[in-house]
Amino acid sequence: MVRVRFAPSPTGYLHIGSARTFIFNWLFARKSGGSMILRIDDTDVERNTEVSLASIFDGLQWLGLRWDEQYQQSHRFELYRQAAQRIFERGLAYRDFTPKDTEEKTPDNETWLFNPGMREMAPEESARRAAAGEPFVLRYRVPRGAGREIRFKDLVYGEQSKSCDDIEDFALLRSNGYPTYHLASCSDDAELKISHIVRGQDHLTNTFKHILIFEALGCPPPSFAHLPLLIAPDGSKLSKRRHGPVVSVMTYKDAGFLPQAYVNFLCLLGWNPKDDREKMTLPELVEAFSFEGVNRSNAVVNFTETDPIDPKALWLNSQHIYAMGHEELAALLAPVFEKAGYQVTMEKARAVAPLIQERIKTLNDAPAVASFFFLEELPPYDPADLIPQKGDAALAARVLASARQVLAGADFSHQGLESVLRAEAASLGVKPGQMFQPVRVAVCGRKNAPPLFETLAVLGRENCLKRLDRAIELLNS
Repeated sequence: MVRVRFAPSPTGYLHIGSARTFIFNWLFARKSGGSMILRIDDTDVERNTEVSLASIFDGLQWLGLRWDEQYQQSHRFELYRQAAQRIFERGLAYRDFTPKDTEEKTPDNETWLFNPGMREMAPEESARRAAAGEPFVLRYRVPRGAGREIRFKDLVYGEQSKSCDDIEDFALLRSNGYPTYHLASCSDDAELKISHIVRGQDHLTNTFKHILIFEALGCPPPSFAHLPLLIAPDGSKLSKRRHGPVVSVMTYKDAGFLPQAYVNFLCLLGWNPKDDREKMTLPELVEAFSFEGVNRSNAVVNFTETDPIDPKALWLNSQHIYAMGHEELAALLAPVFEKAGYQVTMEKARAVAPLIQERIKTLNDAPAVASFFFLEELPPYDPADLIPQKGDAALAARVLASARQVLAGADFSHQGLESVLRAEAASLGVKPGQMFQPVRVAVCGRKNAPPLFETLAVLGRENCLKRLDRAIELLNS
């Protein structure tokens, strides 16, 4: 059975690259009918914070992709100590008493591999010093001198190999007794029966060490799939410290993105469905996902110093908004309008949503685009905007006065409004556009607005007549 895991460390907010790793794990699990496991890797007690942990959960919950099991490494220290003890008792690890400030030091241009005096220390001497309370690091005894190579086939990068002679004797336990990332991660993966480890390409070199740990634990290693990195436009790796809000999932949430659109965007960073599709629903992503579609080259997230949002993400978000049902969109827009300070009922939100649906790229665009639906009085606008093409102020005033007269008794439905305004334009001997533009500006306070007749119907007779009166006053003054 497929069992995959996502293992974030609570040392900062949810990184865009981490979110993509979670999504790819989730897609693979769902397509395979397997289990998605969330494991909080919080063994770095000096850097962990509750704020970071809460931020990670906020980001994951916003994505809307649920996991099946959840674990926390800080609750599992006994598992790691037992694993370390088993490895030590098999002679596959040794105590290194090298003082912390001098360990892993070598002459210039040489790679540190191990301290011969510690690696070759007699077991009795090692036990005596440990019993005396001397601090030590427990290191894995990498096999050397036999020409052995560690090999595995990565599901993205293909065949990988490395000589054991080039792998350092890495730490399993720190001198304070806490497990290292390598030991804790592999112990959990073995105990939780993880079948596939899907993670960033920056962990590819760790895999050789991890295979040795799995062997030492008597456990067959899982399959591995390493994902290409996400990089900035200048080719640098995306960094929380350097790039700030660009790499935070919450930047997109706070900008008014739909979670399904953001998931869609992240999937296309380093993966493609092997066809021309870009806008994809979650079921479509699950059906299409495979590691064969993952690229080996790094993927660029496009942003600028003034705008952290990738234009491709913005376009995809607009496409997902356009495809939404009106009821679903209205439910999302209502709290956005309320946050902007507008009084809104669900009935009003349902009426407004379809009129602005193709005019917004994010949910946060909606208050500005639809403000005139909610304001008691329109903000000041240029009276010159009321003048139609090939017309003057006198024509605008005549058109508005005529429109006000017919709208006072019109049926305030789309069909009724269109009928009376077109008829009145013909009666005045003007083109329909010369009637519609002044009315649109009068009731909306702008030239660029949703379709006129639907807008009039939503605004209602009283609002429309009041705004027409105000427009006529502006022209006459």
